[in-house]
Amino acid sequence: MKLYKSILFAGLMLTSVACSDFEEMNVSPNSPSQSNTASMFTGAIRTVGAMNSQVGPGGFNIVPALYVQQFGDVTYIEDSRYKTINFSYNGLYTGPLVNLQAIIDQNSNDATKNAVAVSGSNNNQIAIARILKAYIFQWMTDRWGDIPYSQALKGSQNFSPAFDKQQDIYNDLFKEYKEAAAQFDAGTTVKGDILLSGNAARWKKFAATQRLLAALQLSKVDPAKGKTEFAAALADGVLASNADNVRYSFLADANNENPLYNNYITSNRKDFAVSDVFVNYLKKVSDPRLPYIAATNQRGEYAGVPYAVFPATGPSQNFSLAASTLSAQNAPVNIVTYAEVLFAQAEAAKLGWTTGDAKALYESAIKASLQQWMGAAYTDAAYTAYIAQPDVAYSDAKAIELIATQRWIALFFQGTSAWNSWRRTGFPVLKPAAAPLNGGTAIPRRLAYPVSTEGTLNTTNYNAVIASQGPDTPYTRVWWDKP
Repeated sequence: MKLYKSILFAGLMLTSVACSDFEEMNVSPNSPSQSNTASMFTGAIRTVGAMNSQVGPGGFNIVPALYVQQFGDVTYIEDSRYKTINFSYNGLYTGPLVNLQAIIDQNSNDATKNAVAVSGSNNNQIAIARILKAYIFQWMTDRWGDIPYSQALKGSQNFSPAFDKQQDIYNDLFKEYKEAAAQFDAGTTVKGDILLSGNAARWKKFAATQRLLAALQLSKVDPAKGKTEFAAALADGVLASNADNVRYSFLADANNENPLYNNYITSNRKDFAVSDVFVNYLKKVSDPRLPYIAATNQRGEYAGVPYAVFPATGPSQNFSLAASTLSAQNAPVNIVTYAEVLFAQAEAAKLGWTTGDAKALYESAIKASLQQWMGAAYTDAAYTAYIAQPDVAYSDAKAIELIATQRWIALFFQGTSAWNSWRRTGFPVLKPAAAPLNGGTAIPRRLAYPVSTEGTLNTTNYNAVIASQGPDTPYTRVWWDKP
């Protein structure tokens, strides 16, 4: 119990007060006096679902989706104009990360590992916890840049952790994913895994896929390492079909319903609709995914909300909300898809990292995305017609732009992934909000730290990271984001 209390207290290393939406969603599913690693897994995975689906003012996922203009706000025209500058990650440290570290420690400690083995073999629990922990840290560093990492989650050993450079974090994440995947054994399946049901083969594919995508992030800042890591991940086995897609499943239950449903139906707010930038582009290329991404408005038309236009131009009924494939009460949210993997391979082939056929991979990625979104309505005829259009047909001279633009479509409502792609490639070309509220003139390139806690409770390290990384503003680029 003493060990667990120490780990749990580590989550308070930055603050005991945080303003993140995650704070309410990350109540520990266990108590310090009774460790239940199955419940801890479930709680951590629920956070992964929230990370990839949250909506509402300041919602973690909707903000990057607004930056890349997949969505626009309807009533309070603020988030699309970049009003919020500082975002809190404190709930991620105090919730899933501290619990995943507890799982690792309890399955490693001779005094506790036999007791917690009722939730799965020690090695299998450690492997999944390491992969999930790496995934959350990767998600965080892509948003904030340098973050507390190697000194984080140390309990009473360190309440003021230093910030690790993103380059060092990435180097360690490649190692963590690879080592964790190799740690699975033939022992008991992990309980409480509501993402992949403890399936070791699927977790290994997920880990290799995250390595693959992380490697591509290095395309401008360290292409030699990116190429090496990309090839290694590909060889270890990444997602190989839409059947491998990793999705978090919500329930037809008010306690675990899809956040878009909560915003649209339960709360009747309808804060966000599909942006006119996104809808108009899909119309321009006669994209067959449009009905599966956007709903029609009250006139039966696909009409995106004017992006960042203030004052509001009309009620939500005038605009296309997200389609029911995304907004039904039990609609799942995508974590990572086969289409994204194929777009990564197409780009890697174009960069000369692999011997693959960039054109064939690009077209296969589009096909996989159409099949993913359209389901049984997909036809080869629709696909063939779509890729023959001038704005879609592969051109070696415009390969990166085409790949990135199609990835932008395929990653609808995968805000962080879409923002990562846009920042790294510059495509599609997007115009910033006309009247930003953050004092800048461009689309944000990172989230600023929770300065109310970091600046007051971890002042020395906060000042050090600013001196090293750059000003704590939305326009200081993260390490891998190079012009």
